Amino acid sequence: MARTIHFISLGCAKNRVDTEVMLGVGDDAGYELVASPEDAEVIVVNTCGFIGPAKEESVETILEMGQLKETGRCEQLVVAGCLSQRYPTELAQEMPEVDHFLGSSDMLKLSHVLKGGAPRMLVGNPADWTIRATDPRRLSQRSHSAFVKIAEGCNRTCSFCAIPAIRGKQRSRPVDDVVAEVRNLVANGLVEANLVSQDTIAYGRDIDGKPTLAELVNRVAAVDGLAWARLHYLYPENLTDELVDAVAGNDNVLPYIDMPLQHAATNMLRRMRRGHGGDRLYRVVEKLRERIPDMVFRTTFIVGHPGETDEDFDELFRFVEWAEFDHVGVFVYSHEEGTGSGEMEDTVAEEVKEQRHRRLMSLQRPISRAKLRRRVDTEVEVLVDGVSDESDFLLEGRFWGQAPEVDGKIYLTNADAQPGEIRRAIITEAADYDLVADLLGPDGTRDVPPGASRPRRRHLPTID
Repeated sequence: MARTIHFISLGCAKNRVDTEVMLGVGDDAGYELVASPEDAEVIVVNTCGFIGPAKEESVETILEMGQLKETGRCEQLVVAGCLSQRYPTELAQEMPEVDHFLGSSDMLKLSHVLKGGAPRMLVGNPADWTIRATDPRRLSQRSHSAFVKIAEGCNRTCSFCAIPAIRGKQRSRPVDDVVAEVRNLVANGLVEANLVSQDTIAYGRDIDGKPTLAELVNRVAAVDGLAWARLHYLYPENLTDELVDAVAGNDNVLPYIDMPLQHAATNMLRRMRRGHGGDRLYRVVEKLRERIPDMVFRTTFIVGHPGETDEDFDELFRFVEWAEFDHVGVFVYSHEEGTGSGEMEDTVAEEVKEQRHRRLMSLQRPISRAKLRRRVDTEVEVLVDGVSDESDFLLEGRFWGQAPEVDGKIYLTNADAQPGEIRRAIITEAADYDLVADLLGPDGTRDVPPGASRPRRRHLPTID
């Protein structure tokens, strides 16, 4: 009988891609993937080490899985990813229950662990590996949607960020290699490719020929059978007309911009070493809204960074109010050792940080709700993801303005459809972040479930 293995992936979408490579390594080694860690002989935890709460979650998960060496079937516990890359010695000393440690670029070394006889410490240089189309990979959630890493690492020096130390300098993949991976995934049922890296706008600057992001986008868009392509983690500089044209000019490149802006006050942007002032952000938003009609804009901000005054926060507040973003994430600053901000005095009290977080989210919530309500009674294309977690009687999916894992969903209250189908639907209800819709038939009328005379009763699941 094949030995059993279970994976836990924590943190960002880029980490999930790494986990999926290790899933492929497990497949190649003949291991059987099991859904429950209690049934696994080998457990692999791919950790996040970016900020305090993520590190705490990683440590708690490792300790919880370590208990299964006593109460479950677990014989080997493997810890991989950013946390072990950042703190290899400390974790090895404090966690004797962990059998092997892999770093943020050591995914392929899992094969040595599974063969047996590997050393306990396998954390290498973070610059040693960048995913290739020929690497093993098994999608972990759905075959019709995937994140595709176009580069690894980062060359920026943002004062609050430890990623360059954890992941190494930027390493872009050749255009042909990215296209080959997308083509392989499409051949296996992929409908939606989400292009991602730590600094997507800087793609290609570090490799021979210096291909631009626009060139890559146009090549990916030309892959036969790819219905949707989406860009994540753009940076608000060097936003060329060529790139904007690539987004606006390809029917299957979605008018969706994911651009973490982090702040809007010039004083804070300088302290964060973002390389630009607040005025640029207004110009960037205006340019994108003008050039890409019906654009959906996602961004994130940090509140409570050292030196953030009431005036700085008020400037950020006014910017968010003015910009009317579709999706906003807000992070409360926490000190990270080894970063420039970590060496600054933490001048903002914790209660003030939390208050600013609440104020910004309270501002954004009605903006998001109003934008979604404008879509009620309009038709959209929906990518069906499958049966809803809310009810077996509902399907769920996403319209093109909702990225997987980070944005809201559309609950589909009528008809039957298969995961991976793109269907026309009419929006019937809107909440703060989610929508309800009825699927439409080929003739434009509402579909009904088999044997029913009318659509299912519409129901918007309770939103926390």
